[in-house]
Formats: sequence, structure tokens, C-alpha cells
Amino acid sequence: MAIQQEFFMQVYAAVRRIPRGKVATYGQLARLTGYPLRARMVGQALSYAPESIPCHRVVNSAGRLAPHFSAQRERLEAEGVVFRPNGNVDLRRCLWREEWE
Repeated sequence: MAIQQEFFMQVYAAVRRIPRGKVATYGQLARLTGYPLRARMVGQALSYAPESIPCHRVVNSAGRLAPHFSAQRERLEAEGVVFRPNGNVDLRRCLWREEWE
């Protein structure tokens, strides 16, 4: 349990670093925390995240939004995130590139 809690805290710290107007993917956050095979566990961590964590800035690798997070698109649009005609986030324009800087 302590290991899971530590991982969740690492995920929350990484999500806090995503700037307004940018998004990160679950897989990207898994890599940033040092656990590249734990993308699904990132999603689990976000489902338990406190309100202060900007979870709306996390999408899947295709730019799709979380299925049960109805306010996600509205919050992202308010920050200037651009969407493609299919409803996915335009990752070429809005993906946070922290891990490559």
C-alpha cells in the first residue's frame, strides 16, 4: 500500500507541472514517474486525486478525454487547448513536452 501511495504522490506532482493550455498522456506521466508500464495505474491515481490536482490536463495517447469526466473538455477549452474535428485534443499543438526538454 505504501508503494502505491508513493506512486500516486509522484503522479500528482507530475500533473501539477503540466502548464495551462497543455495536456499530458497517461503513458507520458508513467514514464516521467519512472514506471513506463503503469499508464493504467496513472489513471487509477487520478481517479483518487484531490480537487487541487489539474487532472483535466491528462488524456489518452490519441488525445481522447476521460469517459466519465464531463467537465474535462470545458476546462481544457477555457485554458486554450485546441480540439480536432473528431473531438480529441490536438496533441501536435497541445502536448506538454516536459520529458523532452
